Amino acid sequence: MSNIVLIGMPGCGKSTCGVLAAKSLCMSFVDTDLLIQQSEGMTLQNIIDGKGLDYFEECEENCLSSLNLEKSVVSTGGSAVYYDSSMNHLKKNGKVIYLKISFDEMMSRIKNITSRGIALSEGETLEQMFERREKLYEKYADIVIECDNSTVERTVQQICFAIE
Repeated sequence: MSNIVLIGMPGCGKSTCGVLAAKSLCMSFVDTDLLIQQSEGMTLQNIIDGKGLDYFEECEENCLSSLNLEKSVVSTGGSAVYYDSSMNHLKKNGKVIYLKISFDEMMSRIKNITSRGIALSEGETLEQMFERREKLYEKYADIVIECDNSTVERTVQQICFAIE
C-alpha cells in the first residue's frame, strides 16, 4: 500500500495527525478539504452556503476520484465516505484508517460548527450525521484507531505503527 487515507468525524484529528504522520513517515501530505477550497477559491462553508450542498458534494467527489498519489498521507473531509466510487478509488492504492471518536468527543472538540463546512443534509442534525457516517467509516476502514482518550502524539504513533 502506497498511501494512508484518514477518515473520520469532524474534529477527530485527520488534518493535525495526518501532517505529523506524513512528517514521521517521510511521506507527502494532502488535505482534500484544502484542495477543494483552493479549487473553488472559497471556504467549504461558503461553498455550501453559496452554491449548495449538492454542488459541494460534486466538488468533493471529483476531488477524491481524481487523486493519483504515491507515498502520501491523505486527510479526507468527514463526508468522503458518502461516495462509494471515490472510496474504492482511494482504497486501491492506500490503507484506510478510521480515527474514531464518540459523539460527545466530537462535540467537545469542535468549536466552529456553523463555520466549519460540515456537510449536513437539510434538516439533518449532528446526531443523525454522526450515526449515518459512523456506519460508513466502519465499512471502509482497514484499521480503526480509538481517539477519544488519545493525545495527538499517541494517535500519530498509532497511525505510523498501523502501516508498518
